[in-house]
Amino acid sequence: MVQGALILEGGALRGMFTAGVLDVFLEKEIEFSYVNGVSAGSLNGMNYISKQNGRSRDVNLQFVNDKRYMSARNIVRNGGIFNFRFLFGEISEQLLPFDARAFFASEQRFEVVATNCRTGRAEYFEKGKEAEILRAAAASSSMPILSSMIVLNGRRYLDGGVSEPIAYRRAMEQGYDKIVLVLTRQKGFRKPAVSRSLALAYRRHYRRYPQLVGRLLQMPEHYNRMQEELERLEAAGRVFIIRPPKPVLISRTEKDTRRLRELYEEGRREAAVRLPAMEEYLHR
Repeated sequence: MVQGALILEGGALRGMFTAGVLDVFLEKEIEFSYVNGVSAGSLNGMNYISKQNGRSRDVNLQFVNDKRYMSARNIVRNGGIFNFRFLFGEISEQLLPFDARAFFASEQRFEVVATNCRTGRAEYFEKGKEAEILRAAAASSSMPILSSMIVLNGRRYLDGGVSEPIAYRRAMEQGYDKIVLVLTRQKGFRKPAVSRSLALAYRRHYRRYPQLVGRLLQMPEHYNRMQEELERLEAAGRVFIIRPPKPVLISRTEKDTRRLRELYEEGRREAAVRLPAMEEYLHR
């Protein structure tokens, strides 16, 4: 087992790139002692920890056009554009079973990042310490506006990407000096400022949660500062990053399975190309 940290960015269906990378890691039996995931990164991370090669890919390819899994009507009927009741219920229990026994038995540490709606701050939920870790993953993946808040331990949560889109600092705080990141945007990507219309929607929708609104409005600036810091850390050899080699043009709610499969295969190719350099970094 690699005594290092693996950090997984979110991005909803852009996470198909991450799924490809992690499947290569599984095939090469590369296990990190600590893993954390934000949003879709948490869902990919769960299948990596349970060692279910291909499951992240198959869930999305088989169900992305199933309205029970992803549709606008789910926002009203099931609390979010992605129906986590269906994902963690029928899909995980019957259609494409999730190996919960292997997941919980794994010696790898795994944390999910979610945003506390009252404070606007990131909180971390660890496998083995948080009884409702699957619910925490749902909270981490609940996109603002498009999803309802998830209640955990009496508190309300949303997408971890609002407060901590790439949780590499968490790994540093935990004492890891070897940190590998799988990102879902190309090098040099920067988020544009929040539009006036979206800012108004945030203020109206979350008027009872001013700290959350503040975080939502600061998201692009916060994300861009993280990217700048990561590029400096990468250049200094402090972290190792696997990212798409070119812009990812699919949306967070992409329905074209051909494009999703292509992104998955791109993740596999990039992982294969970068493996020798990653191994050198980890054992340096």
